[in-house]
Amino acid sequence: MATVMQKIKDIEDEMARTQKNKATAHHLGLLKAKLAKLRRDLLAPPSKGGGGGAGEGFDVTKSGDSRVGLVGFPSVGKSTLLNKLTGTFSEVASYEFTTLTCIPGVIVYRGAKIQLLDLPGIIEGAKDGKGRGRQVISTARTCNCIIIVLDAIKPITHKRLIEKELEGFGIRLNKEPPNLSFRKKEKGGINFTSTVTNTHLDLETVKAICGEYRIHNADISLRYDATADDLIDVIEGSRVYIPCIYAVNKIDQITLEELEILDKLPHYCPVSAHLEWNLEGLLEKIWEYLDLTRIYTKPKGMNPDYEDPVILSSKIKTVEDFCIRIHKDMLKQFKYALVWGSSAKHKPQRVGKGARGSRAYDSKSYIGYDSFEGRQMEIEWCKPFRRKIGRVLWDLTPYAIGWFLWKEMNDRHFKDTMKTVEAIILDVHMTILYWSSSSTIMKGVRVEDLVT
Repeated sequence: MATVMQKIKDIEDEMARTQKNKATAHHLGLLKAKLAKLRRDLLAPPSKGGGGGAGEGFDVTKSGDSRVGLVGFPSVGKSTLLNKLTGTFSEVASYEFTTLTCIPGVIVYRGAKIQLLDLPGIIEGAKDGKGRGRQVISTARTCNCIIIVLDAIKPITHKRLIEKELEGFGIRLNKEPPNLSFRKKEKGGINFTSTVTNTHLDLETVKAICGEYRIHNADISLRYDATADDLIDVIEGSRVYIPCIYAVNKIDQITLEELEILDKLPHYCPVSAHLEWNLEGLLEKIWEYLDLTRIYTKPKGMNPDYEDPVILSSKIKTVEDFCIRIHKDMLKQFKYALVWGSSAKHKPQRVGKGARGSRAYDSKSYIGYDSFEGRQMEIEWCKPFRRKIGRVLWDLTPYAIGWFLWKEMNDRHFKDTMKTVEAIILDVHMTILYWSSSSTIMKGVRVEDLVT
């Protein structure tokens, strides 16, 4: 372990001494690839000491609709923030390392249950195993959003140090996955193509990075001006991309001018946990970064249930995903969904389980209302016996008409009989149309309309 740590330190020192320009880009890319491999080897074996190994986070069961983690240096106000937002008790003191384990709490906001984790404070070098840093960062990797709590006295310094620790563990904050294609192949060498002008990568640098991973045959296609770090992240394949909020705490200790500067910075949210300043703004920012969607279900003929919505990520927008969120057995009997609202092409709009942006569910035939997109929809469970009844009625129609005609033809009043036959045929046809469809809602027709 010490040998790997020494190699990492030597490479970091060499990168710090190397001047960045076009002539050294190839060498720096090779050093970054070696450093990424060494960090992966360092985190791969389980820890036998007090510090947790890679993937060995705190034993906290994931609950609620989403998970948010509080990360920061000791004594920046993480526990106080947890107590104010969730009502959960986490010990608060004036000395460092008051919190020694992960303390979970639950925020109920806009109908969603958000699990908030108060993680122990990390120190510089946490990614290399100092303190319980690797346990903290391993748990942070499982979060849907990370809140980095900063001290208002020195927020920029703390921000850079914490970002360095998290990125060294494979966490990418407020970034999207690199838009490049990487595919291994059996032969043909390295095929490097790009649709834009590259200022950071060339064929020699790409070959050097791939050679460090013993990849000699691959197709690589860039769709933007990517860097060596982006290519290494794609090759490693173990990176996680998590939205991050920088909560600057203790703003009551800085001037108004400094507060205005912090408020204008992207991803920043100035708060005071002790005085409960701007906590509502922090909750709104958490909701925005989690990008959740509320779906309300409603029984037919009744008002929507606004008390207990179903929460989905905005990345999951199909009827099928919604059904799976409730129970997988729903898909076995699900047939189609009808959608009403301003976003529907027509009212009602019939969609299948693969339709995006439409979702709702209920045990029989319920209407769901999406408060964000203004959609209403109804899911109709498949009723096979209705089709059977329709077929039976259709087969019996000629016999029924013949029987009525034979009966009325023997009557003395033949003219009155013709009127009766026409009325009977009309009633039979209406019955067939009603029972042959799987649902009256299918064509937007109600039973009351048929009767009238």
